[in-house]
Amino acid sequence: MTEVAVVGAGLMGHALALVFALGGHRVRLTDTNPDMLARAPALMATALATLVEAGEAASDQDRQWLSTAVRCIPTLEEAVPSAALVIEAVVERPEVKRTLYAQLETLMAKDAILASNTSNLDIFPLVPAALQRRTIIAHWYTPPYLCDLVDLCPGPETDPAAVTTVRDMVAAMGKVPVVFKQMVQGYVANRLQAAMQLEVCRLLDEGLVTPKDIDDSVIHGLALRMPILGIMAKADFTGLLLMQQGLKNRSYTPPEPRGKSETLDRLIADGRTGVMAGKGYFDWGDQTPEALFQERDRRLLALKQALRKIGPMEGT
Repeated sequence: MTEVAVVGAGLMGHALALVFALGGHRVRLTDTNPDMLARAPALMATALATLVEAGEAASDQDRQWLSTAVRCIPTLEEAVPSAALVIEAVVERPEVKRTLYAQLETLMAKDAILASNTSNLDIFPLVPAALQRRTIIAHWYTPPYLCDLVDLCPGPETDPAAVTTVRDMVAAMGKVPVVFKQMVQGYVANRLQAAMQLEVCRLLDEGLVTPKDIDDSVIHGLALRMPILGIMAKADFTGLLLMQQGLKNRSYTPPEPRGKSETLDRLIADGRTGVMAGKGYFDWGDQTPEALFQERDRRLLALKQALRKIGPMEGT
């Protein structure tokens, strides 16, 4: 059992607090926004109830257990000093992270590890020299209590022992750590998602398809095979000669990053920012975000449990 401090109680932070609590660790969750911190227990409790319902958490892991396993602490000064692992899950703005790291330098125990959940930023230039050897990136995917992938990236000065410690902790909780030799911008999954997002924006901006056309193509085409074959094994089953010929025959030029999408900008300007607003690319009706997240989690759990029985096809 390890003392863990999670800094940031937003979409990822509260969920990571739940993950580490379920992994048997003592967690302190903090946020500078008191409203965000106040909302975290209900969000964690909803997710936990769904996990219990699906048999993925013990029946006695209820709200009372959660209130003991994860304590919501109003300040960094109370949350951080005795933690062996400090998880940073604040907004993806360099100036915010730089300020936080400077505060953590004075508050963290001398042998504590700092693990950033950053999605794309190279955080190491923002980290004080005194923390460089014990800072890593530990990037999770949402919702982290269901998605098992964790990207682990060391910085140029990171002690390999820090990577090993976090890798072993993550693996012991049933997660799947992918350890990179150095900072890889966007990791693997985020790079693939970014490439797909460029295509999505282009297709929508040019009026070639609808959001439903895109999701139907993914759900009934790409997604069916990916959980079993991934991408590389799928290429082996298709045949590399066909893959080679496809590259030679391709006349289509993938889109270049433009930094914007007219469709996306228009939706955001209209207040359609996603599930939390009730509308995004789709209209989600009058259901609350909590209800929508719970329904998503139930479906993901059913799929995850089925895939666990099926298992992937793996070569060597």
